[in-house]
Amino acid sequence: MTVPQGTLTPPPSTTVPPDGAEPHGRRWQGPGWGFLVKLLIMAVINAFGLMGIFAAFQAEAWLILSAAVILLVAADIIYFTKRALPLKYLMPGLTFLLIFQVFIFGYTAYIAFTNYGAGHVGSQEQAVQAALTQGERRLDDAPTYPLAVVEQNGELGFAINDDGDVRAGSAEQPLESVASTSDAGAPTEVPGWNIVSRNQVLSMQNEVTDLRVPVSEDPNDGWIRTRDGSSGSVYISTMTWDEQAQTITDTTTGTVYHATDDGLFTSEDGASLATGWTVNVGFANFVRLFADPALFQPLAMVTAWTFVWAVLSVLVPFAMGLVFAIIFNDPRIRGRKVLRTLFILPYAFPAFMSALLFRGMFNAEFGVINELFFGGANIDWLGDPWLARFAVLFVNVWLTYPYFFLVCTGAIQALPADALEAASIDGAGRFRQVRSIILPLVLVATAPLLISSFAFAFNNFTVIYMFNNGGPAIPGAPYALGSTDILISAIYDISGVSGGRADYGLASALSIIVFIIVGIISAIAFRQTKKLEEYQ
Repeated sequence: MTVPQGTLTPPPSTTVPPDGAEPHGRRWQGPGWGFLVKLLIMAVINAFGLMGIFAAFQAEAWLILSAAVILLVAADIIYFTKRALPLKYLMPGLTFLLIFQVFIFGYTAYIAFTNYGAGHVGSQEQAVQAALTQGERRLDDAPTYPLAVVEQNGELGFAINDDGDVRAGSAEQPLESVASTSDAGAPTEVPGWNIVSRNQVLSMQNEVTDLRVPVSEDPNDGWIRTRDGSSGSVYISTMTWDEQAQTITDTTTGTVYHATDDGLFTSEDGASLATGWTVNVGFANFVRLFADPALFQPLAMVTAWTFVWAVLSVLVPFAMGLVFAIIFNDPRIRGRKVLRTLFILPYAFPAFMSALLFRGMFNAEFGVINELFFGGANIDWLGDPWLARFAVLFVNVWLTYPYFFLVCTGAIQALPADALEAASIDGAGRFRQVRSIILPLVLVATAPLLISSFAFAFNNFTVIYMFNNGGPAIPGAPYALGSTDILISAIYDISGVSGGRADYGLASALSIIVFIIVGIISAIAFRQTKKLEEYQ
């Protein structure tokens, strides 16, 4: 390019920035606040992650340990590199999905194939120890040892003075020599252990007196127990354990109990010890749900009621909500805003509180339902199976219809006014407009909500449990199953959380079946809703 005469062009700058300074006067200011906050958050995450990894290692939960290590390493790589920007936003959601959905479902599936439940909650070693403990007695010629209660990493143990040899151990760690002493009394210093003060021992007396510390690795050698927290003796069991033969022998009767594949110690006459252990039982829990008549019949009643409950809990409130929405969408109704507010008040009440209130109102002796509406008649709403079903369904409809009232009101207000006007001009009456125009167009918007409401009603545990705990009881049912129980509350009863015999394996198997049922029904319903698209 030709430079006109008389025009001066400045030469390029050759100024060298001073040492430590960047060009254009910028200086490095160190890490910003954002990086420091990120570093602090990741430090906390790594601390909790390492705690979980250590706990999984202690419990020998190798699958959980591997998953924790992978997640922690992935989090560090993602949040300390600049190339994984999308994963920085996806990682938290994926982690919570893995922990609270995938892991829980996988663990439930694992439990469904085991006999985990009452009497089968531990390992075979724990079952052996429990069996030996049940027949314990003090060894006749056992000396009394001066004893101190000790603690290590939050676990209590005993330290005894065995003729100058200080031996310490816990329920999981047999006695071992840790020091020697010339004193004849209880140990005052135990390397690796903390001495528990006398006041602390008194405050945890039950825990101390129930503690048993094995003398050696062989459970037949007995264990140390104390009655006063200052002296201990050796106790042995009338049961003897033969690890090679996998048998427990009752020395008082000569009965031999053999370990079985069902996780029990069973004798030749069919008697079993109370405590067993967890084993894999394959599809036995699923087969039992259908093959055991004592269990199948009450569960069939519960299943039938569950479908009736779920369908009516959606259709009746939806119909009520749609009717109220049509009525209060009419501009001729005065005070519509006030009336709408009154009609949606049940939606603002907590469901569990409403269920408890209705439980008192339906009481046969002093409930206001009998007093005000039936002249004080003694109608047993909660004791009769059919009346109880009607009552709990009434409560659920009262709680649910305001939701559909709101949804249908919004859907109706979004309908094209010209379609309704054209139908009116063509001579379509109000009922015909509702059946041919309003209802199909409302269903287009509400069908997914109806499906999700069905799934929610299918597993609506709160109302069933808080209203009458699923009662009245079904006669002859092997578990605490009731006439108003639905499948989810039946799972709760079978699990034994509310009391009674717990069978987590059977409850897990039933929960998987419920998941499959709801999934199939939802999939079919979503496919059917596509037919409504032609009304759009």
